[in-house]
Amino acid sequence: MPAPTFANAPESLGLATNDFVPTTLEQEVRRIYARSPLYRQRFPLHSAPLQWSCYREIPALSKKEIVERGHQAFFADYAEIERGLQSKRFEYESTGGTTQSPMTVIMEDGWWNAQTTRAYLASPILRQFVGRPYRKCVLAPVGCSSNLCPYEDHPFPHRYFDGTVYLNLSSDPFAFPESEWDRIVLELQATQPEVLEGEPVYLTLLARAAKKRGVRVPSLRAIILTYGKASAQHGQRIAEVFSAPQVDLYGSTEAGYLFVGEAFKDNSQAIDANAFIELAPWRPVSSGLPQAELNDVFQIFVTTRDREAMPLLRYHTGDIVQKFPQGFRLLGRESNLFFRPDGSLVSSTDIDGALPATFACWHYSLVQTAETRWDFHYVADHIAPEVHRAVEGALSAMLGGGARVNAFRRKFIAPAASGKFSLLKVLAPQKLS
Repeated sequence: MPAPTFANAPESLGLATNDFVPTTLEQEVRRIYARSPLYRQRFPLHSAPLQWSCYREIPALSKKEIVERGHQAFFADYAEIERGLQSKRFEYESTGGTTQSPMTVIMEDGWWNAQTTRAYLASPILRQFVGRPYRKCVLAPVGCSSNLCPYEDHPFPHRYFDGTVYLNLSSDPFAFPESEWDRIVLELQATQPEVLEGEPVYLTLLARAAKKRGVRVPSLRAIILTYGKASAQHGQRIAEVFSAPQVDLYGSTEAGYLFVGEAFKDNSQAIDANAFIELAPWRPVSSGLPQAELNDVFQIFVTTRDREAMPLLRYHTGDIVQKFPQGFRLLGRESNLFFRPDGSLVSSTDIDGALPATFACWHYSLVQTAETRWDFHYVADHIAPEVHRAVEGALSAMLGGGARVNAFRRKFIAPAASGKFSLLKVLAPQKLS
């Protein structure tokens, strides 16, 4: 049986022979089995050298299963969790992300910071900050996780933790009054960070607020786009105000950081020291659509490395990636991708490519309302009527199949309950008429 494909560099998997799993990967699999009874209950593993045929039989772990079984399923003794939390050996996060299903994540103390350091080391842009003090500002949904992103109502500079200032005290940046943006921009100026990290919509609106106030931040040396999918419009608006290089850092609370690369360059690389990332060809079960070939498009299954609490083995994240000669593009979640009638794929990258060069906005969301009907909501300062009409025509042509797009200029676009935003919202198959 042929070996699965991995996003990792081959040497990171360890020595491979014939049909056997490479040594480093097998060692991690067996460590996970030894640490967590969950995997032994789901699929007992023999002691003989692990072959690919056996590895493939290990059932994938889903978010739904983690939520249904609960974090306690990863531990032989629940009292171990309680003791660990009391002694600060463990900490917990509650994350819903884009799934809207709350998941409790137990992590050992120091794990998050350690895997963040490894992610920085994997980036030519970010590794300059490893091993030395630097200042960072974060602007992101406060619900991204309670301990990783403190958001208590403390005055500045008491929201300054280990060199990081958490700028916002609530989610939904479209709802921030001007007085709140005054405070945020002032704290940004006072901190003079080298790194600015945040959810793309939040950072785009921060760029708008800074531009309105005539503020520049010359200390910036890197901007990290994370917590959500960035559009080219986000990147352009941010770059107009903050000229530092932009980095795409992808991951999740439960799995850690998995890919890092230059934003919009399709060169993201697996963070080998954090996880083994298995690539499985992806074509969802669809309702009568042609089975068009999706070149180098994969769903990912993650096996974490060096996790003590809640290690993940063949974890199905629900995200889709596309491979290019220079690296990977993160397409987004399976549920946020659309298929044309001919079976070809549409992601936010296609929306970016279709928008006229004369169009500029702070944020957009393309929403399917019926089988061939779409609404394009966008927030912009000034759009000429002819550009508005050109947007409708360009997006309709990009979607194909007789699609009709109606564009609406908005003052704001509301986020999901998690505080995150979607660039593309597709109707579930059963809701299509």
